[in-house]
Amino acid sequence: MAKYDLAIVGSGPGGYQAAIRAGQYGLKTVVIEKDGPVGGTCLLVGCIPTKVLLHHAEIYDHFLRAAEFGFEVKDVKINWADILARKDKIILKHSKGIEFLFKKNKVERVQGFARITGPGRLSVEKDGKSTEIEATDIILAPGSEARTLPGVEIDGKTVVSNREILSLPAIPKTMVVVGAGAVGSEFASIFHTFGTDVTVLEMLPRMVPLEDEEISAEFEKLIKKKGVKVQTGAKVESVKKDAKGATVTYLDKTGNRQSVGAEKVLIGVGRKPCTEGIGLEKTKARLERGFVHTGPYMETDEPHLYAIGDIVAGMPLLAHAASMEGMTAVAKIAGKNVPPVNRKLVPSCTYTEPQIASIGMTEKQARDAGLAVKIGKFPFLGNSKATILGAHDGFIKVVAEDKYGEILGVHIVGPFATEIIAEAVTALQLEATVDDMMAMMHAHPTVWEAMGDAFAAVRSLSINA
Repeated sequence: MAKYDLAIVGSGPGGYQAAIRAGQYGLKTVVIEKDGPVGGTCLLVGCIPTKVLLHHAEIYDHFLRAAEFGFEVKDVKINWADILARKDKIILKHSKGIEFLFKKNKVERVQGFARITGPGRLSVEKDGKSTEIEATDIILAPGSEARTLPGVEIDGKTVVSNREILSLPAIPKTMVVVGAGAVGSEFASIFHTFGTDVTVLEMLPRMVPLEDEEISAEFEKLIKKKGVKVQTGAKVESVKKDAKGATVTYLDKTGNRQSVGAEKVLIGVGRKPCTEGIGLEKTKARLERGFVHTGPYMETDEPHLYAIGDIVAGMPLLAHAASMEGMTAVAKIAGKNVPPVNRKLVPSCTYTEPQIASIGMTEKQARDAGLAVKIGKFPFLGNSKATILGAHDGFIKVVAEDKYGEILGVHIVGPFATEIIAEAVTALQLEATVDDMMAMMHAHPTVWEAMGDAFAAVRSLSINA
């Protein structure tokens, strides 16, 4: 039986970063991955390939708007096969990069499906053979998989998830996207830009429903303006395949039954944790709907057993959350003095066009908590760099505590939102006030300097609006 200081189940962002950090700390570490390549959902069929397609869509959009910038461009053609090939090349490059970093940090790798067989023990099965592994500590990072609706089968061809849509053989003429969270909204943005007639159906009253209400309303307005059809309050009843693709039947917000047909239907209604069959019933770990409850350092109720990433109850299913959870757990295991994971300070980024980014409390959450709040808003229309880019839709919204100006949340819809949110993340991490941030010098001309105006807007002192 192979013995290790640490065994990690799963090689996604949480698992592989935890493994590398463990190697840096000198822990004898093994990563167990059921798939062939390493990198998990994020790298192989999630964040990275999706953002590749979003970047290509952004480039194509610039060609379509060339006249606005003084260029005459004719007969621009999409080579879908080349776009997919570049996507796959990027995935392979970074998967190989992780393998190199494993070797560099003396992290071993075992392929197969891991199950807990007892305290500090795992059995790894591959091709009918079992390998027994013993470890002082175990970190579970098996990730998640796409959910579907009751009675709706994802066949991978006509009805697809985030996985299959990344390798469609051709750009469809029509598409229905069920679900307007980050996944559904991003793919709606991608394929609409590439010329697909896209209809989005969302059961809840608004798109990107986890965002601040004003951000949701602005995003829906802007994406509709681009030509994406959106139906909120739409409860899907069935998806039936036919000769032309599939027909989606749903109840609209007034209770009337409607139907819409398309070549492809994307089911983007959330994800479920991959905790079934991994042996958690043999432990003291507490589960809720398949998610694992953990403490501040990602420890479960089973001694020496940790859980990170998409399987953790109460945490957002985001790659960067998993990474921080993994490194925090490893630091605790290695006896390092590190702060616990702050579940309230996880930034959220949606890479649509326009982009969305946020951190902290929404206005409603702050008011529901009984806090006296003051709001500052700054439109990108007043930002010169946004105008230069031809991307001045949207705004930044700051939610602050009224008396002392403590920053409670920052919410952005507009250009480079996923980049400029970094300042807000730093501000909340360091418990800054709007006055602290007003005193910070912002370079001009940048889209980023709109953050300075947004913080100043809380005090009604914004210069450019």
